[in-house]
Amino acid sequence: MTGLALTPVEFVNEFYPNFWWIPAGILAAALAIKLPSIIRLWNDPLLRAVGGLLLLACSVFVFVAPSTIARVNRLTGIPNFSGPWVYSLLTAFCASCLLLIITWRTGLSDRSPRTRRAMRGVVAGYFSVIVALWVLFALADVPVERLRDLDTYYANTPYMREMIVLYLLAHTAAALVTNWLIWNWMRTDGLDAWLRWGLRFLGVGYTLQLVFDAAKLTAVATRWTGRNLDWLSTAVAPPIACLSAILVAVGFILPHAGQYLHDRWRIRLAHHELRPLYLLMKSVNGSGVPFLLRATPELRLIRRETFIRDVLLPLARFVDEDRRGRSHDAAVALGLPPDRAKALAAAVAILDAIDARNAAHEADGTTDTDTTDLLRDIGAMSRALRDTEDVRAVRERAAGDRPESVAVTS
Repeated sequence: MTGLALTPVEFVNEFYPNFWWIPAGILAAALAIKLPSIIRLWNDPLLRAVGGLLLLACSVFVFVAPSTIARVNRLTGIPNFSGPWVYSLLTAFCASCLLLIITWRTGLSDRSPRTRRAMRGVVAGYFSVIVALWVLFALADVPVERLRDLDTYYANTPYMREMIVLYLLAHTAAALVTNWLIWNWMRTDGLDAWLRWGLRFLGVGYTLQLVFDAAKLTAVATRWTGRNLDWLSTAVAPPIACLSAILVAVGFILPHAGQYLHDRWRIRLAHHELRPLYLLMKSVNGSGVPFLLRATPELRLIRRETFIRDVLLPLARFVDEDRRGRSHDAAVALGLPPDRAKALAAAVAILDAIDARNAAHEADGTTDTDTTDLLRDIGAMSRALRDTEDVRAVRERAAGDRPESVAVTS
């Protein structure tokens, strides 16, 4: 079996024809995930820019696959037409990365002359590079189709040599500037955690792009000296490019997707935490919130909060404020933290109010009941209801160690 083991170079060569579809698929999946948000929030230029960048990155890997290269060359009838086409897509990707970083870094509201000049300079510079790539290709004589080693095979061919060096230098310049912007931005204080992690992925991804450029330029320059290090271009650079593209895609998506998922989780957690209090209020009211199949998590949370407060409001007139105060003192005496003691006292007050309501007897001091805390702190109150042992202990201590039945629905 040892003789069947492949070296890293042999492994890349073995899977090279299908190698490029892996990052293309990942980038397409990332674009599909972002597409609903892009369509829904089409007026957000940052989301549109991220979508465009992912589309360009995906296109680069689709068109750099050997099967796609051969098909494009055959359709156009021009040998190696895919060369300047892929280089143009890659150059456009570089420009879009720079524009997105500049906009993202300075903010959409920044329309200072310096920012506008920087963005116009990026567009003009990289548009000129794309035009120059096609002019140089038109002047070059490249009759032999090369599916994998176009850079090194034509490294000494007039005009083609200049075209190859131009796209590599343009890519290197973009990677250097983007790296500088990202790492400088990362040192800023007060960044959101998701944004900071996104910048880390971007920083590593663009650093790998510099490694890609170094491998390509070294292979091409070696050809100028009459030697051959083509494996740097055909076996080392491709996996680096794939990994870099994936990290860059993650870096751009993570701040948006991470914040979105964080908000979804926070809403679902708040909805779940209200369950004990909701079930208790449901038992008081006799029915709960009607189920809506297509209700969003935000709407479900709002409806549950509204239902709880609607039931609590008339129930609050049965709250005994003196008993509530004793419950708070009892919770503190049991060694519970202040916030926990306050929540437990409110939970016990509601349980006592339910008992009083069921007995058709209004507690003393109902006219002075302050419903502000009860209606505002329903989350803390619901969490307190989960711990039936603490609730029982507080009720018994507040009642002078006389056991009472505890009816907590969890």
